[in-house]
Amino acid sequence: MMEEILDSLLTLSTENEIVEFKEANNRYDKDKLGKYFSALANEANLQGKSRAWFVMGVKDDKSITGTSINDREINEYKLEMSNSTSPKCSFVEVHRIIKDGKNVLLFEIPASPKGQPIAWKGHWYGRDGESLGALNQIELDTIRSQSKQVDWSASIIESATIDDLSPEAIAFARIQFKEKNSRLRDEVDTWTDQVFLDKAKITIKGKITNTTILLLGNPESEHFINPATSRITWILKDKDNIEKDYEHFYSPFILTVIDVSAKIRNLKYRYIKSDSLFPEEVDQYDPYIIREALNNCIAHQDYTLGGKIIVVENEDGLLSFINSGKFIPNSVEEVVTSESPEPRYRNTFLVGAMVNLNMIDTIGSGIKRMYNIQRRKFFPLPEYDLREDKVKVTIYGKVVDLNYARKVAEMPSLSLEDIIILDKVAKQKNISDEEAKTLKNKKLIEGRKPSYHISSKVAAITGEKADYMKQRGIDDEYCQKMILDYLDKFSVGTKKDFDKLLLDKLPDVLNEKQKRNKVKNNLQTLRRLGKIEPIDNVWKLSK
Repeated sequence: MMEEILDSLLTLSTENEIVEFKEANNRYDKDKLGKYFSALANEANLQGKSRAWFVMGVKDDKSITGTSINDREINEYKLEMSNSTSPKCSFVEVHRIIKDGKNVLLFEIPASPKGQPIAWKGHWYGRDGESLGALNQIELDTIRSQSKQVDWSASIIESATIDDLSPEAIAFARIQFKEKNSRLRDEVDTWTDQVFLDKAKITIKGKITNTTILLLGNPESEHFINPATSRITWILKDKDNIEKDYEHFYSPFILTVIDVSAKIRNLKYRYIKSDSLFPEEVDQYDPYIIREALNNCIAHQDYTLGGKIIVVENEDGLLSFINSGKFIPNSVEEVVTSESPEPRYRNTFLVGAMVNLNMIDTIGSGIKRMYNIQRRKFFPLPEYDLREDKVKVTIYGKVVDLNYARKVAEMPSLSLEDIIILDKVAKQKNISDEEAKTLKNKKLIEGRKPSYHISSKVAAITGEKADYMKQRGIDDEYCQKMILDYLDKFSVGTKKDFDKLLLDKLPDVLNEKQKRNKVKNNLQTLRRLGKIEPIDNVWKLSK
């Protein structure tokens, strides 16, 4: 297959916008390769091609010179592409082919995603025939406008037919559709499969769509949506974050969701038996949360990026779901607190089909319900990481602090919004000035930015008084008094002496560097007050 592609490329009269030949006998500059990567990816997009080719070991005149570039160097190229492109991207594959007894490398470059030109180190590149240069403004605008014009999930696949779909998936889809639309239950049974698929808005006038393949396609039908993938990978990691097991799952996603959910080892979590408030044991992960998080990944994945959905199960009681693409709402908090659904969707057609098949809803309650389920179980709230054009949600399958969780969750005055912010404080996450002000006004937290901790009010209710005092530590006034007492008794003291005196008495919420800075700041305060002075690298009381 790759030999045929190489032969086809060698028949070209000259290089073009999506094909580049380089001699590269023993090495090739990574920065130059990155510029070509950007240019070829963008030109492939503009020409409606799924990929472009960068060939090493071949001269411009198509004569074979061969290359000695090894696998280690190829991996370095892949890593450099991933690190310096935006959005992050790398080669689909690098193919090594023996031609005329010499090594030739075919670097397979994916087309830039719809609506997203590929940049190399912050600059967009393009091609004008064989020439490499900046992507011109018209081409840049053309690519950027694609996301506004096309719903990838609604695109029709002319070469696909109903024979490329799973009969089992269609049968299950009928059951789900009838559950969602009970008034049509009897009528659905009279529809042919083709009529049903149109009525459920999975196909368009009998035509197979990308959505159809994702939800109902046979596993071998994935090639229809290439370079997108219909793949979910489950990974099991131990308490040291070492991978122990994994498995790949493919379309039809309507059935795959069930298979992936069954793969997750949803163990029983046993509470400490202290009173009748808690049951003896509960599922680590509520089945609704697993289903909702996984279906959200399917519905909101940016399939144009070519990534897969990843589910990571950690043996220490964490479950993560990761999909490609930016989080479209302004924030998770906005989704949880809003009373209305999100008005925009990346995959509008796919979302509509999943609603019709009872996989998700669009009333905006799914994530909020996940939060409330965790709250009722006294588990930490779901945690979202929205960096690097990915959405990662982590679900906790355990109680972090039993007494704190029990009492704080019982406080009737706390709203879900309050608990969301307190949850961040409990996880030692940064909170905004506005969030801090909200909790401070309600006397729920104390301390200074960024080292907030629960207030004495909460500590008294939760029985965490000792932990409260430990986190609060000694105040600046007492800290300065200890310094002065030390100098009064021993006459001189170094910074090292005062660190030894004070570090273990400072708040546990501070890290080592913050504690040392606090000691230094108190020494400087006493100096400004004229109470101590530095002499010959030691501190003494001022005369």
